[in-house]
Order: sequence, then C-alpha cells, then structure tokens
Amino acid sequence: MDNIENNDEKSFEKQAAFLSSALPYMQKYENETIVVKYGGHAMGDPALGRAFARDIALLKQSGINPIVVHGGGPQIAEILTKMGVESRFEDGLRVTDEKIVEVVEMVLAGSINKKIVALINAEGEWAIGLCGKDGNMVFAEKSYKTVIDPDSHIERVVDLGFVGEPIEIDRTLLDLLACSEMIPVIAPVAPGRDGKTYNINADIFAGALAGAVKAKRLLFLTDVSGVLDREKKLLKELTIPKAKKFIKDGTISGGMIPKVETCIKAIQEGVEGVVILNGKTPHSILLELFTEHGAGTLIVS
Repeated sequence: MDNIENNDEKSFEKQAAFLSSALPYMQKYENETIVVKYGGHAMGDPALGRAFARDIALLKQSGINPIVVHGGGPQIAEILTKMGVESRFEDGLRVTDEKIVEVVEMVLAGSINKKIVALINAEGEWAIGLCGKDGNMVFAEKSYKTVIDPDSHIERVVDLGFVGEPIEIDRTLLDLLACSEMIPVIAPVAPGRDGKTYNINADIFAGALAGAVKAKRLLFLTDVSGVLDREKKLLKELTIPKAKKFIKDGTISGGMIPKVETCIKAIQEGVEGVVILNGKTPHSILLELFTEHGAGTLIVS
C-alpha cells in the first residue's frame, strides 16, 4: 500500500514539475498566434483526436491564439469509393473534376471539419468551423503540376482539374476571432475569382495562412518524428540555407521535400518558426511548445 502511495506521489510531483517548467514557455507564446496543420493518421485515431483537442483547448486557456487547418485525403478517398465515384489519376496524382470537388468540399468543410469542432468544444472551448469561402478569407487560382517523364526526362504540365493554390488572404475574420473566445478550424477549400471552387493542399493552405497572420509558430502534425538526417536521426533544428542544402544533396527526399519547401516559404512570408512533428505522439503540441527539448524539427530563417 505504501509503495502505491509513494508511486502516486511521485507521479503527482512529476506533473507539478512539468506545469512549473512550462510557465516560461506559456509566457513566451501568450497573445501569439499558433497555426496547427492537423492531418495524417492521427485524425483517424479517436484517442489521439481527443488528445489533440485537449492540447488546442489548453493553448487557448493559456492566452495563445490557435488556428487549426486540417486535411482529410484518406477520408475523401473513402467517401468517393462508397459513393461509387471513379477517380482518374495522372502520374499518380488524383484529377479533381467538378463532381469530385463537390465531394471534397462536402467532406472537408462538412463532416471532418465539424468532427474536429465538436472535439474541441467537448473540452470546454468554443471552436467554429470555417473554410476559405467564409468572410472571403482566401481566394485561390487553378494550379498545374509539372512532372518529368522518367524515360525521356522531358517536363510536361499536368492539369489536375479543380486543384488550386491560395493567391489572396484577407485576415479580417481571423483577426476578429483572435479577439474573441473562438478557435477557428479551417478546411482548405476556397473560391476562385472565376467563381469555381478549388481544393487546396492543406500544407500549402496552412503555410499561406500562417504567413498572412505572421504566426509565431506553424506546426505540421505528420506521421513521422520530423526531418531526419542520412543516419535516420532526428534533426532538432534547421536553418533555411541548411534545409535547401539537404534538399539538394538528397538528405531530404520524397514527400518531405514539398513539406520543407512549404516551411521555407512560410518563414519567408513572416512566420517566425515552423515545426514538423509526429502527430501520432499524444500531446506532441504541448511537448513542442512547453518543454525545453521540443518534439520535432524546428525550421527557422
């Protein structure tokens, strides 16, 4: 019995020590904006979803202004399959036609968005679901993908349909929400000046939004620990020159390249620092922001 009580006491002492050590970091981020891109397999795990929502609620309670941007690729693919909507691919990339973009908007700005809102609200906060269309927050234009033929090595342009990139961001609505008790949860769907609806890559959307509001931090929750070196060890911090060098020499490769390039662009547009971290680690947001060792790779200028 004494051992159990001693163990409980030590556990409580550790919790108290963590709270005490977190104070200077809470003060550092007070009244600052933190943009969090929520995606990956963490979105499909109920326990991780609740942990994420609690982290966001704690940020708000600590005087921080969190903005959540979310993806939903796997969920979109699942709904398209259930609806019997066939997808066409060009060089492994889904072509988003008019029918598919309707489903994308329904899933991203509808079911996924509202589930995240409900999770945060269940933690006692006031989250509000939005997309780029609300308050004319984001305008997009059609984007094209350039691919290189593996045989001829000749570049060609691929038309991906209703896939866009943000070209204008009006922060008025976000500034109003920052002064309120609301937490914006934003789906990466936006209108074009042509009146059409565009699906935007959630990483690109979050990066552009973070740059527009001059966020203190942009956090990318992924399925990996961060950026790894050639020995597969985590790089705790990268400068933009070092990141560009690692892309050039192949240390950073594959799907990590566009993510790091988005980080670089966000910093160039006014974000102080961008962190790539593992969303599958419970409370990774708190570990990154409120502890000395952090939880991922911090990219700075």
